[in-house]
Amino acid sequence: MIRTPDAIRKYRPAHDRFLKPAIVNFLTREFAGYFGPVVRENIADMLIDIFEENAPQTTRIKHGQILWNALDKNTRADWKNRKYKPVVLTLVSEKDIDLFIKGVPSKQIKKQVIARIMNEAYGQGGLLSTRDISLIMVSNAAYLSELRIEYEQENKVVLPHSGSLHDMGSTLTHKVQIVQKYVMQKKQTNIIAKETNHSQRAVDHYIRDYNRVKTLYQDGKDIQYIHIATKIAKPVIGQYLDIINNISKNVKEY
Repeated sequence: MIRTPDAIRKYRPAHDRFLKPAIVNFLTREFAGYFGPVVRENIADMLIDIFEENAPQTTRIKHGQILWNALDKNTRADWKNRKYKPVVLTLVSEKDIDLFIKGVPSKQIKKQVIARIMNEAYGQGGLLSTRDISLIMVSNAAYLSELRIEYEQENKVVLPHSGSLHDMGSTLTHKVQIVQKYVMQKKQTNIIAKETNHSQRAVDHYIRDYNRVKTLYQDGKDIQYIHIATKIAKPVIGQYLDIINNISKNVKEY
């Protein structure tokens, strides 16, 4: 029988002091016979990933910031297996303080904060809903939604949130801006996607549905017919018809 070298016998147990081996040893001890060595290693890696995502180093969070579990931007809130993404949000910045010093109305400052945390979440792979912002800012969701819409209209942007990117709720602003940029400004869809925080696929989807609804509407078909022919939900068809009628007032050919 070959004797294990002294160095291995002496130093190998030192690995047990680290997190992953500690988890593997726990699984081996408490769930003996349930998991093989490869599965134990994989479970340990996954647990470490979850811990590191949800417990970032304190040096990453500055004064005025919070850690929030936002919806992963690659999933939807109405999915059964939705995922979440821990993000760091700046609720109070030095710029905010300067605005207060200058006497800027709190309503305007709130708009800036809403836009900032939505963009911060999106930049870190997450999406904030109006409910998220309502909880974070301890304010009425409907009021905050109004502020977001005002900010978007004033700055001609579409803020990234679950309502706009996932076509949830009664969000209309993003459809209007996307179609207007395509029809009236003649912009390429890849440019529109970048300017509106949407994927190329989403922009193509909105433009395609807009054209389908417009073609049938101009052919004299009603909402019920358009719904059956396109499988597009009636409320969404109504939104596209509003866009069509509004655009037709501004351009002769579209």
